[in-house]
Amino acid sequence: MFWRGTSTGHQAKGRVVLMSKNVLDFKERVSDSATAIFSPKFSIKLISSEETDGQRGKVGKETFPEKDQPGSSSLPTLGEGQAAFNIYFKWDEGFGIPGAFYIKNLQQAEFFLLSLTLADIPNRETIHFVCNSWVYNAKKYKKDRIFFSNKTYLPHETPTPLVKYREEELKSLRGDGKGKREEHDRIYDYDVYNDLGDPDKNVDLARDVLGDPKSETPTTNDTYIPRDENFGHLKSSDFLTNGIKSLAQNVLPQFQSAFGLNAEFDKFDDVRGLFEGGLQLPTDVISKISPIPVIKEIFRTDGEQVLKFPQPHVIQVSESAWMTDEEFGREMLAGVNPCLIQRLQEFPPKSKLDDSVYGDQTSKITKKNLETNLRGLTVEKALKDNRLFILDYHDAFLPYLRDINNPPTNPPTNLPTAKGDKYGAVSRVILPADQGAESTIWLLAKAYVIVNDSCYHQLVSHWLNTHAIIEPFVIATNRCLSVLHPIYKLLSPHYRGTMNINGVARKSLINAGGLIEQSFLPGKYALKMSSEAYKNWVFRDQALPKDLVKRGMASMDSANRLQLVIKDYPYAVDGLEIWSAIQKWVRSYVSLYYKEGGGTIKEDSELKAWWEEVVEKGHGDLKGESRLPELKTDKDLIEICSIIIWIASAQHAAVNFGQYPYGGYILNRPTLTRRLIPESGTEEFEELSDNQEKAYLETITKKHEALVNLSVIAILSRHASDEVYLGQRDNSNWTDETKALQAFTDFGNTLKEIKNRILGRNTNSSLRNRVGPVKMPYTLLLPTSQEGLTFSGIPNSISI
Repeated sequence: MFWRGTSTGHQAKGRVVLMSKNVLDFKERVSDSATAIFSPKFSIKLISSEETDGQRGKVGKETFPEKDQPGSSSLPTLGEGQAAFNIYFKWDEGFGIPGAFYIKNLQQAEFFLLSLTLADIPNRETIHFVCNSWVYNAKKYKKDRIFFSNKTYLPHETPTPLVKYREEELKSLRGDGKGKREEHDRIYDYDVYNDLGDPDKNVDLARDVLGDPKSETPTTNDTYIPRDENFGHLKSSDFLTNGIKSLAQNVLPQFQSAFGLNAEFDKFDDVRGLFEGGLQLPTDVISKISPIPVIKEIFRTDGEQVLKFPQPHVIQVSESAWMTDEEFGREMLAGVNPCLIQRLQEFPPKSKLDDSVYGDQTSKITKKNLETNLRGLTVEKALKDNRLFILDYHDAFLPYLRDINNPPTNPPTNLPTAKGDKYGAVSRVILPADQGAESTIWLLAKAYVIVNDSCYHQLVSHWLNTHAIIEPFVIATNRCLSVLHPIYKLLSPHYRGTMNINGVARKSLINAGGLIEQSFLPGKYALKMSSEAYKNWVFRDQALPKDLVKRGMASMDSANRLQLVIKDYPYAVDGLEIWSAIQKWVRSYVSLYYKEGGGTIKEDSELKAWWEEVVEKGHGDLKGESRLPELKTDKDLIEICSIIIWIASAQHAAVNFGQYPYGGYILNRPTLTRRLIPESGTEEFEELSDNQEKAYLETITKKHEALVNLSVIAILSRHASDEVYLGQRDNSNWTDETKALQAFTDFGNTLKEIKNRILGRNTNSSLRNRVGPVKMPYTLLLPTSQEGLTFSGIPNSISI
């Protein structure tokens, strides 16, 4: 700390780093709040961690930043728009070491407080306060805003002077469950998604409420989330929020007006033209959308009336390799949804649906059908040798087929039998062919599979199993674990931006009439399907090794080592290395604070409250069904934290950042089917040989829906310039625990080694699934990335 002598003793120098409200505002950068950062009005009072005044730590004198000496007005190494200010505190040795501070914002505009640093206190080390919080005018708060130093304490080890402050801050974050939520609130609480529909606006926008019979019509354009979850000062936050809103409100309506709802692609070249020649738009449409930031960030505008989508990776080397059976199969192991394929363990496959409701749903595939292509193997031998695999979307889709196909504007693509649901479904076996109409039928059959996969991926693998699953953990952690708690410090980076992007999704993506309903087969039943799938969710099964074993894609050998059934399974091979690194890091960190056997865990009141709330409230729909484990020992805690980090980082990366690289070419990953596959002997069947491309395009996603889908996934698949990746922190002073910092450094070094091994595997020609016919190396689980559409990189959290 900087010291200077005065007539009354020493004064200690602190440095406050903050950022103004509108530093990254797209609409207006010059305003009172944008310039206020250069002359902020605030005061700070230090709180002792050693000396008490009654039952609380002593509170120092209110101190203001030094006038006319703002220190460094801009620190480029800290990020755009940040400024540092000096503040001097009268020092009293009897005060003890500060463990917290109060801050009052005395100006009208809020600011984002990043940190306070106190350095060079006599015989003391530098003290860091990592804040990362919006601070509004003091009059908006019932109690002054408080921030703690980067010390780490279990609840029962908290210095006595800080105990009450710790408890009161958690109480304020929980709120009292009353009143209307305001913009400045930081209250974390639970509710159901009851605002997805808007029946008051249009009866067609009525939707089932997920978890509550009472629907709530949104009263504003914004969904409430705790203020610190909506960062606003980050490029990633602004980009995704403004980008998705711009698409929904401005860009896509202009596409619709230009092309209409029924515009078709006539040939495959029309689809490729989106990336090569560009999309020809009327002058008035271009003039309306070209100033929109998302257009400048994602699309290229070459000329007045031409808008180009980025070229998807899947066709960057070959325009036709996506059509091969080999690539079709490879993408189930290394594509955007590599976590659904299962080893077939019984034949014929059986449904788990209630046969009294849906009839006999046993597969109609026969042994003869399979053995035609088993190169001399019998089905029994192939099963025994682990050579048969299945993609099973049946039980997820079948209960909704009649409803999905009911609207007259959506012709049937697959139906329960006309006699009624209890008589089963229409079933047809299609076998590979490479000539004539049958070859087109086979291509269409694969398209049907991919549509199922695209929808299941978006609604279950992506939305449900990462975005939705993590949100209750975000809420419970902030309600129950103090920022001083070691597990809060471990998990909080993996929550950054999740509630924000989920809030955006509720307004523009998964809402009634939103972008997902517009461009995916289930339409208005999309979220209902997702919610139904949640009933089968089991927390421990989200750990990659257990997931692989459950799907029959791996087994444990006699030495209790995991063995993959398919050795060249890129998602699993790379993922297991990442999983192991996460688990090792968590084990090293947890062991610093908890003894083996769970003795310390039993003393931890906050940890107990946290897990009880996760089970009883956060994932309360599943309580009593053993879907979440007990938390009694250090091993339980290590497993729980490892799974949370895995889901929020690597699992989300694996199912998110390949969306545009694979699905940006709608022919490769269509999201809709619009007609039944023609039957032999019909006129439609005879036409297949004449124009395979037309038959394919008339079956899958139309132009408008394709443009909706491409525009959305082009945003979702991008990394912002301020992304924080696995093994990184946005502030190196996140803890003062030296051993924790060293363990985290070791974690980062391990990830660098994994990166090199992944790159090495991608050059091994014997591993055909690493690259495939499309010459697209599997890089989704490379730990870091550059900005943009890179098909790589594992962010710490689900922030897009």
